[in-house]
Amino acid sequence: MRVRFKEFNPEKFSFHKDPVLVIEDFWSQEERALFQDALQRSTWKCLTEMPEVKRVFPNCGNWLKAEIGPQEATIFRNRVTLRCIADFIESFPNIKQRHMTFSYYSYGVGDCLSTHDDTGEDYSVERQPHQDHTEGRDRSTQPFPALRRIALVAYLHHRWDHDWGGELIIYNARKGKDGKLNLEVAHCLEPKPGSLVLFTVPRYHRVCRVDPLADSQKRLSIGGWFMTEHHG
Repeated sequence: MRVRFKEFNPEKFSFHKDPVLVIEDFWSQEERALFQDALQRSTWKCLTEMPEVKRVFPNCGNWLKAEIGPQEATIFRNRVTLRCIADFIESFPNIKQRHMTFSYYSYGVGDCLSTHDDTGEDYSVERQPHQDHTEGRDRSTQPFPALRRIALVAYLHHRWDHDWGGELIIYNARKGKDGKLNLEVAHCLEPKPGSLVLFTVPRYHRVCRVDPLADSQKRLSIGGWFMTEHHG
């Protein structure tokens, strides 16, 4: 579903019926300005400084990642806690703990993210344990892995041109008669300023390379997951 925020009813939407949700105009200019100010004060790590992530995503440029601070994390968590998300999360049995984990990302010219389905755990050490923003959670003791249920990306930049690239591609996956996985483009989503994208995991997706036409412009976002831990 693609919908403007003022027309969206989170109590009627179901991720079981529609696994991809795009909400346009979700973030106001004032909210984006607040996060952009926090971005300026953040401590960034580039992809080459994250060897586990670099190993999984080679040849993807040198995009940046930073931890979101406690004050901004609370604002973000309160805004994205939607009824449709809770309904989907609570549909899984034997839940022991629920988590939200998210970070800032900055993509410049030449940066991209190759195709993956968010189920791999071999690069999770880069965000363990300090980036769990679950309310009341002792971050120093979080066990991993938890299961990713819904992926999220929120676009924070004020402007993005069609020629600048950086689209989020989401695929439908089907197995062919030969047993090989075939991917078909289901959604090609421009990183529209102020929009929020959510989709269920596992789901194959990638971020297209930012074009040189973007010059010094950055594709700014918050990305992460709603997750569950289970008994047994």
